[in-house]
Parts: sequence; structure tokens; C-alpha cells
Amino acid sequence: MIEHVDILIIGAGPAGIHAALAAAPSGLRIVLLDDNPLPGGQIWRDGPQASLPTQATRLRERLQACANVQIQGSTRVIARPAPHQLLVENDQRGWIIGYAKLILCTGARELLLPFPGWSLPGVTGAGGLQALIKGGLPVAGERVVVAGSGPLLLASAHSATKNGARILRIAEQASTRAVAGFAMQLPRWPHKWLQSLQLFSPAYRPGSHVLAALGDDRLEGVRLMQQGRIRELPCDRLACGFGLVPNTQLGEALGCALQDRAIAVDAWQASSLADHFAAGECTGFGGSELASVEGSIAGHSAAGDQAAARRLWPQRARWQGFAAVLNRAFALDPALAALCAPDTLVCRCEDVPFAALAAHCSWREAKLATRCGMGACQGRVCGAATAHLFGWQPSAPRPPFSPARIETLLRLDGQPPS
Repeated sequence: MIEHVDILIIGAGPAGIHAALAAAPSGLRIVLLDDNPLPGGQIWRDGPQASLPTQATRLRERLQACANVQIQGSTRVIARPAPHQLLVENDQRGWIIGYAKLILCTGARELLLPFPGWSLPGVTGAGGLQALIKGGLPVAGERVVVAGSGPLLLASAHSATKNGARILRIAEQASTRAVAGFAMQLPRWPHKWLQSLQLFSPAYRPGSHVLAALGDDRLEGVRLMQQGRIRELPCDRLACGFGLVPNTQLGEALGCALQDRAIAVDAWQASSLADHFAAGECTGFGGSELASVEGSIAGHSAAGDQAAARRLWPQRARWQGFAAVLNRAFALDPALAALCAPDTLVCRCEDVPFAALAAHCSWREAKLATRCGMGACQGRVCGAATAHLFGWQPSAPRPPFSPARIETLLRLDGQPPS
């Protein structure tokens, strides 16, 4: 049996929530699907130590009040049985959803670049540390170093500090000049300017990047390049993230064109595939405000209300301006591609070192020869890393897109579970 909906939205972060709210007045049947239990995405993730902002709580209440919007939490996309159909699965069952319009709001993930020692226990992504803390990880009294690039470093350090950690250093790879130029333009977006003042830490050091995580069985310290000088700091935890990578896998599998490694969209947030829209960080990183307005435009467009969508264009342009300034200021230094030693693991799932990959000339060739990208993360970590290290473009994913139960996969052949 196939469930039929008018608009299917994949991803319940800021973009997905606003897409659903924008489309809801049309009266169309809308399903909002996410692999997290509750709407909010990574930015408003729940957990024992999570403190949701008022904005997130109000958006959830508005969604619950929409009788024609159904929220499917803890649900993953498994495959595409046919055009305008997706096989999905939650903890109880698998089923096929047929849709007239699809809005992809699949967000982004951290870019994790390999360096010596990055696989030691105690080393996580910057956003990963935030998620772990919200999930209940105790960090009180721990000495923490945060490194990488972008505003997420300050947010991660702020979360750790609120939960009792001691931040020794926030190592930002962007130069002092680039960070200062970014800060000077922030008053154009007063909310962001105030936010940066609230998050600022005296441990922040621009022109700094990680060289190695130190330790034998677990993290004991970190070696940094700071303003041209090598520094070593003993620490208990290292959180390291080099910005974000758009989650385009589902869009690619459906046939959506990419531009600058993000899903390409037009002024209506429509992708290259008819009746398929995209919004938020899967179309390029620009923060939750840009994702929200893009989601609203996509929702109005999918529901056929182009006048309402057009009215939001100036607001989107404003936040696109912020995104351009942000991405320019925190562009990655090419030197970060040289952090690996020959024995540094690049694919941690399959234990593939840098030297084994450097002998190949493409993602496909390296994957066939070394099993890089064939482990549990299915290339989500090492694929982005090799794109930065070697300029490789990982191939479009093939189903199943997520681990699935056999009874769910049987539905691809039209066989209901026994």
C-alpha cells in the first residue's frame, strides 16, 4: 500500500519547518519527515542537557496546530522505488510515500579534515561536541580545545562552557585580517552582531589551526600552529570542524543538478528536477535565518502561491549577503590539505591511510582499490575529506541510502512483509 501526499518535506530543521508552515494554509496534505524524533534539526536538537530557544518551541507549537501537516519523526529515506515515490522506514515499519511535490531540506554536516591523531578517543567534531553535550555527555571540569573554522567553533565552545568545561583555546584557521573584516560588517545584521558578542571568548585565536592530536590510547594534548608558531596544549577533549558540507546525497540520487557541490535552485527554490524543490543548507551554507526564508519560499512555491514566495525575495537577498560575507571570511586555507602524514587514516571506517589514497586519481578508483567510503558512514566523512584533499567528486549514492530492515527492502518488489 502506498501513502499519497501533496507535499513531502525531507528534513525538519529551520528550512523544513518553515516550508511546512508556508504551505499549510493551502490545505494540501503535507508530510514532514526527519530522522530525529522531534522537529528542530541539528540547531534545535533535543536532549537531556538541551535548552531549546523560545523560537524553536513556538515553531513546534505552530506545526502541531496545522491539521493538514503530519510529522514523521525518527524516519529515514531508504530508496526511490519509482518517480515521485520514496521508500521510508521508522522504528516500527517501512512504507512507500507517493508525492506530487517534494521539498529537500536535508541540511548540512560538518567537514572533518584528517590530521595525525584525529581518530583518538576524545576527538570529535565541533558540532559533534555540541550534540553530545545536549545528549547528556558530562564535560564539567574538562580542558577543551576547539579548532577549525567558522562561527560553529564559538557556539560549540559556548555550549561546553555552559556545562562546566574549561576552554583553553579556540583555534580559528581564518586570518586575523579576515576575521576582523567579517566582524566589521556584522552590524549590517544586528541580530548576528549581538549573537557574536554573546558567544565571544577570550580563548579565541585567529590564524591558528590544528597540526596533530597527541596521545596513545586517548587524547592527551593538541599541537597547534598559532600565528606561525607551534604550540602544544595538554587537554582532555578536542572538538575540530572545518565548516559545513551540504547534504546532497538524496538530491543527487533523485537527479537534481549540483552547483558548487550544493543542490542548484532557481529563484523559486526549484531544483533542476520538475516538482522538486530544495531549501536550507543543502543548497549552500548561510545560517538558520537564510535557511528559514528559503524554506518559506519553497513552501509557498510548492503550494502554488508564487506571489507570497516573491514577497520574501528581498529578505532572502539580505541573508544571502550575510552568507557571502561569512563564506568569504572563513574560506579554508589551502595549507589545511597538507595536514595528513602518510599513515594518517582518512577513511576511519575501513582503516584506509592517506598514502593508500594518494596513489589514485579519482574517488571511484580509490574506492575500488582500498574500500574507502564503503564503511558505516558510506563516504559521508571521507568523501568530503577527499574532495578537499584531492579535488575528487564522490559518485551519487545508490540505494539503500540508510541501513534498513529486510522487510522494508522487500517493499521495493511490491512484497508486503509477512
